[in-house]
Amino acid sequence: MKRIPVLAVLLLFAPVLGAQSDLPIHSRKLANGLEVIVIENRAVPLVTVEIDVKNGAYTETPEYDGLSHLYEHMFFKANRTIPSQEMYLRRTNQLGAVWNGTTSEERVNYYVTVGVDSLLPALQFIEDAIRYPLFNQDELVRERPVVLGEFDRNEANPFFHLFRGVDTLLWTPGYYSRKNVIGNRDIIVTATQAKMNTIKDRYYVPNNSALILAGDITPERGFRLAEQIFGDWPKGADPFATPVANPPALTSSKRVIVERPVQGATFYITWHGPSVTADPAATYAADVLATVVANPTSKFYKRLVESGLTYGANLNYYTLAHTGPISVFAQLAADKIPEAQRAIMEEVGKLTDENYITQEELAAAQRQLGIQALYQREQASEYAHTVGFWWAVAGLDYYRSYVPNMQRVTRADIAKYARTYIAGKPHVTGLLISPEERARLKLTPESLLLTGAAQ
Repeated sequence: MKRIPVLAVLLLFAPVLGAQSDLPIHSRKLANGLEVIVIENRAVPLVTVEIDVKNGAYTETPEYDGLSHLYEHMFFKANRTIPSQEMYLRRTNQLGAVWNGTTSEERVNYYVTVGVDSLLPALQFIEDAIRYPLFNQDELVRERPVVLGEFDRNEANPFFHLFRGVDTLLWTPGYYSRKNVIGNRDIIVTATQAKMNTIKDRYYVPNNSALILAGDITPERGFRLAEQIFGDWPKGADPFATPVANPPALTSSKRVIVERPVQGATFYITWHGPSVTADPAATYAADVLATVVANPTSKFYKRLVESGLTYGANLNYYTLAHTGPISVFAQLAADKIPEAQRAIMEEVGKLTDENYITQEELAAAQRQLGIQALYQREQASEYAHTVGFWWAVAGLDYYRSYVPNMQRVTRADIAKYARTYIAGKPHVTGLLISPEERARLKLTPESLLLTGAAQ
């Protein structure tokens, strides 16, 4: 690798740090607890109106497994003002709106993007949907096959079965519903209006929500319209007065083999990672490390990919408040399973040595992450989704300070992160392979158990 002079690195960092300290994000909390976030971007005469709710899989006990996702679908149905889905769709066409919603582990969001001249009716449209849903039984019944269709498409993917097999062990069967975004078929099929209203009354309250206005709008106008439309939305009880439990600790390593008609093999190895609220410093180190090892010049990449042991391998961390997972994902030829697994775990063990990565690799990764943060701001609608995610999972202060904190990460910080969460820690190893290859290689879960330092 060509060495970059320290002065050049500092000069490259300067615009990134400056841009992060001048984020176009303005926030204000209404009296009812609704967080209003305005992101001004006057590049085009469009505005995205987004509602984010702290809901999702992590709020779901087994009897509600998947109902946050079903609720997301029902959001775009009848409400007090628009009495049918057909009229709902007609109204979106009248507004010229692009609209959608998503569900993840720790947030659900809904948005419409409209021309700036349709901003007021778009706000009223979103208010009707979030405050006054009807959950008509006929619409609920019609929507079940749509959600189950997503389930079917997921089940057609072999990796879905690998992830589910591993995640059930990583989080334990008793906690799995709080990480299972797609849900449980039986729970979806038997969902009732009463359960939908329970979710609404508990989580869809202003003090558990954020309204994001992104695009051609000033903060002053955004706050004024938010107060005008949402100011009389009654505050609800704190849905997290009794906090959501964290996953049970993983006390021993586990193995699972998932058989599907696939070519080759895939390893999916996972650990319990840091909580962004309990150990934010580790999350910065996790992101930097994942970026370093993804670089083709890294020791990790050279040992596992360039060597021919795997077709591709990465190390990732997913930021969450309730224990984010760390994972290694690697695809390889079936005949290389023992050698590749041992090499993966040996490389993971080396992460505790702060000299495993160079200062130049560290600086390059930090610069790359800073530039990515700048690119995220290019499109106002996409930026609204990004800000909404961080508001729900980590808080706006975490997001506002992300780049400077990430760029303070040292090699010692990365080594500490690896010692705390990865090297020598209990983990789940999943292997995806065809039944024929498994039989030929005589593989059992026990045969995937490594001993000694590689464990």
